[in-house]
Amino acid sequence: QVQLVESGGGLVQAGGALRLSCAASGRTFGNYVMGWFRQTPGKEREFVAAIVRSGEGTIYVDSVKGRFTISRDNAKNMVYLQMNSLKPEDTAVYYCAAALARFLRTTGYDYWGQGTQVTVSS
Repeated sequence: QVQLVESGGGLVQAGGALRLSCAASGRTFGNYVMGWFRQTPGKEREFVAAIVRSGEGTIYVDSVKGRFTISRDNAKNMVYLQMNSLKPEDTAVYYCAAALARFLRTTGYDYWGQGTQVTVSS
């Protein structure tokens, strides 16, 4: 089992940047595909980005390509989401998630963090 704790959210002006972090418990972090999702009130949770176990493969939703970067440090059991050129429409609660899988995926995650709020002002 994996426990996930996000941090790094906050309030930022449009065009600014934030770096989200996700700390994972457990000795098998390297066995999990890691993902970031976001959700706004009244909407379904949306996939944002994912990274393979080795860190050498990533995927992104089209709306964040070129602005967000997902990375991981398996030695530290950490996954990150660097968010640049933020827009008001990026405002959401951001969730870290883990999937016991070999390949990248946008659905079917097994474990979730509690979320961290990101607010982008115009």
